[in-house]
Amino acid sequence: MNVSRDDEDRCPRCDRPTVSLREALPWCAACEWNLDAFDPAVRQPEFGWSWVDRRTYRLARGLTGKQYATLVDRELDAAGFGPAGWVTAVASLLLTVGVLALGGTGVWLLFAYPFPNLAILLGVIMIGLAVALRPRFGRVDPDLEVLDRDRAPELHALVAEVAEAIGAPVPHVIGVDDTFNAYATSVGLRRRRVLALGLPLWGSLDGPSRVALLGHELGHFVNGDVRRILVVQPALTMLGNAADLMRPSAGTSGGGLVAMIGEAVGRSVSWTVSRVLFGAHLVLVATALRDSQRAEYLADEMAARSGGTDAATRVLDVTLHGESVLRTVRRVARDGGGPQRWRAEVDVSLASAADRLALLRQLSLREETSLFASHPPAGLRHRMLTARARHAPRVVVTEARVERIDGELKRHYDRTVRDIVLGG
Repeated sequence: MNVSRDDEDRCPRCDRPTVSLREALPWCAACEWNLDAFDPAVRQPEFGWSWVDRRTYRLARGLTGKQYATLVDRELDAAGFGPAGWVTAVASLLLTVGVLALGGTGVWLLFAYPFPNLAILLGVIMIGLAVALRPRFGRVDPDLEVLDRDRAPELHALVAEVAEAIGAPVPHVIGVDDTFNAYATSVGLRRRRVLALGLPLWGSLDGPSRVALLGHELGHFVNGDVRRILVVQPALTMLGNAADLMRPSAGTSGGGLVAMIGEAVGRSVSWTVSRVLFGAHLVLVATALRDSQRAEYLADEMAARSGGTDAATRVLDVTLHGESVLRTVRRVARDGGGPQRWRAEVDVSLASAADRLALLRQLSLREETSLFASHPPAGLRHRMLTARARHAPRVVVTEARVERIDGELKRHYDRTVRDIVLGG
């Protein structure tokens, strides 16, 4: 990734040369002039209208900056709902009551009038709608390879140690997959806790960084993240499902002028209702994600407490530099190298990219700010960690233990290597 510096294009605020990455609009790395500019060339359209995307971006910038300023000097401990979470919970309650009332009315219509009666048909339709609009509680990803304690005792023990260090519950399910990612979620009506570790990411991290990654993911079980709480699921799913149901289907041909007019009117009404429902869905999701971004800062704090501040910031840099890291892993995998060589090569890659990483963190403030982002920009998360009191690691992992854990996962690493090589 080339860094562009223009000595002739200087910052009007501090007279330093501006910089740019990936053909982005230039900004000043010293005082961050123009870093808040809306850059349509590097942003995916959210609404499709430039003037709307520009205004929602400005709104998101304001909300994101205000949230950071509020939290940076505050003690970050496990917490319940914030204001956005309570709004989401109340909306979920109202939506659930509405769907239950819809289904209950449908059942009543089945028996309220003697058979046959059109009310029965209406009752069946209402019951069908209630079933279609029910909240979804998720399930374990079928691509996740679940690891029981007998197959991976060292990994399970490490997860338990990190959970104890930050006061988090132990996951019910621990698994691995082929992605350059890791996540913690809750699924099903009983909200079973699931921890998923993507082996390309996990294998690229050293011992302290693995502890920090576990601390971050397990921290989601105690940081009030609304996406993992049962009572708010209706707000995140119901209106979106309703909008999909009301979306007009493809038109039919023939039927005469009257039929065509009737169909056109019906499609117009259906489209309007669908858009209104989808708009309400976006408002609720954007509200919920305010609390989700707050929860990410708390999860980062858990990462720093468990693995140390240096390890927590390193995890952020590895994920921010993810494309280059994944290319490194793919190259080493083609040469037959395993996770020990991945880590060594990733160390070299990060060291050589130190200057670019600093600029990438800044650029993330522009590229990753959105009303619909579940995470704050990586640059702000890095600043939050470095601006606060530094943490020494609570859980220390030796290289020998890292090797034992990797040995437990050898079969899964081998499959991942094959996928990486074939997919590259």
